[in-house]
Amino acid sequence: MLEQVINELHVYEKKLLNALSKDVNLTPEEIAEVEEMPVKAVTSAAGMLESKDIITVNKNAIESISLSDEGIDYAINGLPEHKILQALQEFSKEGKLEVTMDEVMEKAEVSRPQMNFSIGILMRHHWAKMNNGKLMITDEGKSADLSELPQVKFLKYLLEHKEVLNEAIPEEFNNVRKEFKKRKELFDKTTRQEFSFNLNQKGTDILKKGFTIKNDATQLTHEQLKEGTWKDLHYRGYDIHASAPKNFPGKIHPLQQTIEEIRSIFIDMGFDEAKGTILESAFWNFDMLFQPQDHAAREMQDTFYVSNPSQAKLPNKELVEQTRAEHEHGGNTGSTGWNYKWDEDIAKQMVLRTHTTGLSVRHLSENQPPLKMFSVGRVFRRETINYKHLPEFHQVEGIVAGEDMSFKNLLGILKEFYRKLGFKVRFRPAYFPYTYLSIESEIYVPEKKSWMELGGSGMFRPEVLEPLGIETQVAAFGLGIERLAMMRYGIEDIRMLYQSDIGWLRELPVTRNIKDF
Repeated sequence: MLEQVINELHVYEKKLLNALSKDVNLTPEEIAEVEEMPVKAVTSAAGMLESKDIITVNKNAIESISLSDEGIDYAINGLPEHKILQALQEFSKEGKLEVTMDEVMEKAEVSRPQMNFSIGILMRHHWAKMNNGKLMITDEGKSADLSELPQVKFLKYLLEHKEVLNEAIPEEFNNVRKEFKKRKELFDKTTRQEFSFNLNQKGTDILKKGFTIKNDATQLTHEQLKEGTWKDLHYRGYDIHASAPKNFPGKIHPLQQTIEEIRSIFIDMGFDEAKGTILESAFWNFDMLFQPQDHAAREMQDTFYVSNPSQAKLPNKELVEQTRAEHEHGGNTGSTGWNYKWDEDIAKQMVLRTHTTGLSVRHLSENQPPLKMFSVGRVFRRETINYKHLPEFHQVEGIVAGEDMSFKNLLGILKEFYRKLGFKVRFRPAYFPYTYLSIESEIYVPEKKSWMELGGSGMFRPEVLEPLGIETQVAAFGLGIERLAMMRYGIEDIRMLYQSDIGWLRELPVTRNIKDF
């Protein structure tokens, strides 16, 4: 076992042990010189040996202090407050006990900021006081000997010694150091690590066993293989069970990864992707979907309305009038509509889109069947933020239109979509203003042994299609992506998807494979 450990030692580790066998008190710099190796190689080898319980590395942080350029200037020419005190002493000798700020600044040769800063220090040491905006020297100020002030002595001490270890600074300067604590611009502080080593029992046993220091071969060249010299090279053993640092490669955010997987599935199924802006008119967001203007979803407490721009420009008059007819009396569909007077001004209101279905009807207005379209985007609703609701989330929406399109085809498309995602799905009846034969999709959650609602779908009503001139059947579907991501990654709180929890993100796999149920 010990031979295997020795065989796996790097040449630098052996050199470090060899140096410690002669003198355990050697510093890294001394070991580097004796063994002819870089200092960094010494500390790196020490870390490796410590991880193998061969040596113990003792670290001690050594702090030192020296004067900055500004501190050197003050040590030579005096601190601003001392210059001002000296000026006041000179004024006092001239019989001038009260002087203005400008007079002091001129005589002391200090700036206005230095003057303002120094006044507090002068008053704190009882060297001067203010009287009607003028400075007056005190008896303590008159008798103060600048050369004997501890502040001056401390700066002179550091100027003379250039760089001093913190622990070597005389105790007489302790109070001054506290006073200078906030004046960091006067000093340069450095910290260096001091290392010492102790041999553990395993290290002692290795030295008793002995080893040969040879340069290890790190790679083989073509010439070595051709000439056969590779046989004479020394190869270091490797411990395949040794621990290695965790690697955290860059990866796609789990929510974005889910979006990209959904996008890929629909593209593989022959769908075209449509995109649009998050700002939408109430006409396309609600009215074109045969949603009455007094519907609860249009209330301020459910929808974000935009004040700038305050109104949208509606499409061509023919489409607007046909939409009005559908709402008021059902147009030519045989429906009775909603039996109210449709208001064009309400349709012009601007909203943050509450779903991406507005993109579907826009796409139908610009393209004729047969077609297959999907869209992925952010939507906004006035939801109270809690563990399962956010006012902003993502939704995927899609439509399929064609002569042979039927409700049964819709169920087949949804089944195939959820199968590709790795879910078992079932459907139950539902209601939406713009579809009939409406259903909600539910997926099975094995961990909870329950079903979770994930999205709605159905066939567009004639009242939606007639203004668009669409005579074929159109199937529509949509689902919230955050809820899907939560289930896939075992998240109980939707807010987790938007928190910068680097620990959680690091632990997630780069890719996510979900078994088929």
